[in-house]
Amino acid sequence: MRDRFRVNNRIRAPQVRLIDEQGAQLGIVSLREALTLAEQRGLDLMEVAPNAVPPVCRIVDYGKFRYEQTKKDREARKNQKQAELKEVRLKPKTDDHDLEVKAKQARKFLLAGDKVKFTVRFRGREIFHPDIGREMLEQMAEDLRDVATVEQKPLMEGRALSLLLAPNAKAKQQREKQLAQAQREASAPGAKPAPAIAVPAVPDDDDAIDDDDDDTDEEE
Repeated sequence: MRDRFRVNNRIRAPQVRLIDEQGAQLGIVSLREALTLAEQRGLDLMEVAPNAVPPVCRIVDYGKFRYEQTKKDREARKNQKQAELKEVRLKPKTDDHDLEVKAKQARKFLLAGDKVKFTVRFRGREIFHPDIGREMLEQMAEDLRDVATVEQKPLMEGRALSLLLAPNAKAKQQREKQLAQAQREASAPGAKPAPAIAVPAVPDDDDAIDDDDDDTDEEE
């Protein structure tokens, strides 16, 4: 905070455009006069627009100002989250309805700023038909192209075929709008702390969404 604003004797301009603690414009005065007025009121003089000519200064309770700014910064950080890698697991036998459900879930992850890894796991003789999984992944990429870009094309990893998607510009813009809105709500006078933006719960410990069908294919 100290690096962000010059306060009191750290202000260097000989003249300043002064605003009092009520927001009233007091016009251009000497720095000495502005400092004296702030001291008489038991407050501080803070430079709020250093690049203006002359710089704009405001009479404030700097201790209270710092407290409020720290509180707002803390609330804003609460609404931010580090990007995570979410895994959505599929099977060659996943039906169209389940694919639609998983695409919607992946969309929510992408709009929340996370990357999504689709994984098609093959069992038994399914491994001899990787084209089924590839078509499935290509369809997912197509369905989500409005919010995602392909970071890694379908790649075979052992008995699994994976595709990695990352949020595109549209998804990032929507995420930034959500964060900006949360910050505005947190900064509003008298507003309650804004809740963190909800991220869909993931059923597994490894942040993966798996098919729940009861097929019991065995390795052959």
